[in-house]
Amino acid sequence: MTNPERDPDEMVLDPCEVTRQVEVLPPREVPLGGPRAMRVRRTLPQRHRSLIGAWCFVDHYGPDHVSETGGMKVAPHPHTGLQTVSWLFTGEVEHTDSAGHHAMVRPGELNLMTAGRGISHSEVSTGATEVLHGVQLWVALPDSARFVDPGFEHHAPEAVSGEGWQARVFLGSLLGDTSPVTTHSALLGAELLLEAGTTLEVDLDPDFEHGVLVDAGVVVVAGQETKQNELAYLAPGERSVRLSVGAEPARLLLLGGIPFGESIVMWWNFVGRSHEEIVGYRREWQEQITRDGHVVDDSRTVADGRFGVVDDELAPIPAPELPNARLKQRR
Repeated sequence: MTNPERDPDEMVLDPCEVTRQVEVLPPREVPLGGPRAMRVRRTLPQRHRSLIGAWCFVDHYGPDHVSETGGMKVAPHPHTGLQTVSWLFTGEVEHTDSAGHHAMVRPGELNLMTAGRGISHSEVSTGATEVLHGVQLWVALPDSARFVDPGFEHHAPEAVSGEGWQARVFLGSLLGDTSPVTTHSALLGAELLLEAGTTLEVDLDPDFEHGVLVDAGVVVVAGQETKQNELAYLAPGERSVRLSVGAEPARLLLLGGIPFGESIVMWWNFVGRSHEEIVGYRREWQEQITRDGHVVDDSRTVADGRFGVVDDELAPIPAPELPNARLKQRR
């Protein structure tokens, strides 16, 4: 709903709402695909918070002018134990994976890749892309599903709207809409657009914990001002959240899920359960991409194995060296 009586320039912080102890997570900038690759803003995982539901990874990038940055060129690389959720605001990215899927990622359309027991894929922005802007999200698979066969789903959700707002629900259910996409734990993922001066009360599942990633504008989340690129965290128990914007419109992602309840080990592109598992995944990937002591220069010549072969001429990305210490479990 909207509140037409509020001055849109006035960002009112309700002290009763702030007592909900909304936690604001700032982003950190990291390179995607190597030190000379495009830069992204990462808000999850953080040192003190690894997951929101099963969401274990939130990267946010752009708007980047491809003529200046070179766009996205992430060569074939492996994954285990997770699902990748690709969502664009502007631009176009070509996805190719070792399970035989080839698709375009376009604004307002979900591409969900299930790594399961193992997959590899590449992501490259197309020549038609002038401005690249979007998010790359990961979902940790529960123990009961983490060895499923790799797969891929595409969904273009219809917009649902009301006075001053519009939403696209790409995972789970919200605002009367439900996504048909397969998940292996209870999840929520939606994009919301709020016009200037809008206040929207959104019903929530109280069993979920939630995160609000602000892409554009400034959003007051349950009384807590959350700036562009920040992620506001809401603990389980909330049955609704009030989202308010002032004189500028805003765009945000609302993510949620039942607390994961399992410990994971997350390193590079792998999600596992132990240090030894990750060591094994790394070894298998390196064995697939190495011939005569060198990494092959064409991914189509990679040896078959757990991670399959991507039909892409780019050279595969070798795994970094493991740290000297044992990898720690996260919750």
